[in-house]
Amino acid sequence: MNKGALIMAFGNDHVDYVALAAWSAGNIRRHLDLPVAVITDDVGSYSSAFDQVILAETPTGSGVRNLTGTHPAAWHNTNRVDAYERSPWDRTLLLDADYVVASSNLRTIVDHGPAIATHRWAHDATERDDFSTMNFFGDFRMPQWWATVMIFDRGDRANIIFDSIRMIRDHWQHYQRLYGIRSSLYRNDYALSIALNIENGHTLETTDIPWSLATVMPDCDICVLDRDQYRIEYRDTQNRARYITTKGQDLHVMPKKSLEAAVVSAA
Repeated sequence: MNKGALIMAFGNDHVDYVALAAWSAGNIRRHLDLPVAVITDDVGSYSSAFDQVILAETPTGSGVRNLTGTHPAAWHNTNRVDAYERSPWDRTLLLDADYVVASSNLRTIVDHGPAIATHRWAHDATERDDFSTMNFFGDFRMPQWWATVMIFDRGDRANIIFDSIRMIRDHWQHYQRLYGIRSSLYRNDYALSIALNIENGHTLETTDIPWSLATVMPDCDICVLDRDQYRIEYRDTQNRARYITTKGQDLHVMPKKSLEAAVVSAA
């Protein structure tokens, strides 16, 4: 069984996702010893950063999100469901371009984990927010599984789940009403959570990555201090400037523009 990482990277006027993916590819090889493929509509000057480049059309039906922490921007991520069919690997580690690999932790799940695994829980890296709303969604507080990191085999279970995600995406208004989701914006996290719920017979029992997803919130700034060492700057509840440093901690970085600036400065 061949194994590899896959990143989907479709840029917009504010964030160069391919640059983030190219930088991430180096971290993935260094820590996880996996080849890296990218799915993109334009690899630009970064083709040498990847083991495989898979070209695709820019996703349609994308929404607008505050991806940068300061400015709303087009969000081209509705085709993430294509990762199952287009992945060149038998076992795939699917990562968002804004996920920072700083440890070898995920390699254990890639090598020894179940047929499909993702994070059930996430937490605020600065500990300001208890994520009591972020880890659930909708009027009925449906538990949320995070699509930021997914590990899956090319097999029956993952096939059913990805087919279900496609069905949910294509009939989003129905599922939005069914789960009491107030926002009309399609989100991969919601679709994944609903698909897992369908696949497990609505028992809410599934296989998780057994640790919480450390998350940098959109109002933070991040900078690279050293290899795998990061400084996260934020303001506390009294609006006082604060920071924490991390080393060897994988991170989901929501302020993507800040991450892009950190990547450029570290290059």
